[in-house]
Amino acid sequence: MTVNLQSLGLDQLSREERLKLAGELWDSVVTTETPGNLLTETQRLELKRRVAEAETHPDDYVDWRDALANTLKRLSK
Repeated sequence: MTVNLQSLGLDQLSREERLKLAGELWDSVVTTETPGNLLTETQRLELKRRVAEAETHPDDYVDWRDALANTLKRLSK
C-alpha cells in the first residue's frame, strides 16, 4: 500500500487540520533526530561556507533580529 494523503484519509481534513498535522509531523522528526542528522553533507558544507563568509564580511549581513523586525514592520503596513 502506498502511503499518501488519500490512502490515510488526510485529504478529508480541513486546511487548518492539515497544517496542524504537518507541524506535528515536523516536530516529531525534529525531536527524534539529533540536529546534525537533519542536514545533508552538502547542506552542512554550505552552512559552514555561509558562516565563514559572514564572519569574514560582517558588514555585508543583517542580524536576523533586525531582518525579522524589518519584515514584521513591512507586513504591518
